[in-house]
Amino acid sequence: MATWSNFNLQNSASPLMEQIIFFHDHTLIILIMITILVGYLMINLFFNKYINRFLLEGQMIELIWTIIPTITLIFIALPSLRLLYLLDELNNPLITLKSIGHQWYWSYEYSDFNNVEFDSYMIQYDKSTPNNFRLLDVDNRIILPMNNQIRIMVTAADVIHSWTIPSLGVKIDANPGRLNQTNLFINRPGIFFGQCSEICGANHSFMPIMIESISIKNFINWINNYS
Repeated sequence: MATWSNFNLQNSASPLMEQIIFFHDHTLIILIMITILVGYLMINLFFNKYINRFLLEGQMIELIWTIIPTITLIFIALPSLRLLYLLDELNNPLITLKSIGHQWYWSYEYSDFNNVEFDSYMIQYDKSTPNNFRLLDVDNRIILPMNNQIRIMVTAADVIHSWTIPSLGVKIDANPGRLNQTNLFINRPGIFFGQCSEICGANHSFMPIMIESISIKNFINWINNYS
């Protein structure tokens, strides 16, 4: 989860989020190189007088400053397209989780199992409980198995919401009357937090998402006890 004075992205808990962080760093290096080059040229202009009464054209420099930005954009576009296809790829999911956004809470349905559905409300922050996270804790957590492909189906019952888990690299809009799909692969156990990142109304910031990642054995026991 995000902490104070943290200027970096959250630690990834899925292969997709790792790829997103790699692409972010890759693009940032290119932007820094461009900024340094343009800054150097601008500073140079203050200390040099480039005057040439016979200079009418410069085809070579025009060719260079057309080709170099094109190559730079290709270096950004190719990893970006690869990442977009990876985010959309979904092969043989083990579990399907349906998430329904309401004003202002989430409902969840495990479509592969009978009678496994619940509402998830934010719980009131209590200073006497040290393990209680303000504005992030819920009464019913999402329980998911780690190291398995999971399909997330997202929709809304009233207005547009957005189901977002930063550390898992998931952000998908929940639109009324539409069913959106994304995939999830959690590679370590733990508790992961998210929030609705769409301005969906007055209590928009009070509908957190809380995922608990456990082993497949414990997940099967949870399903059996729930049913």
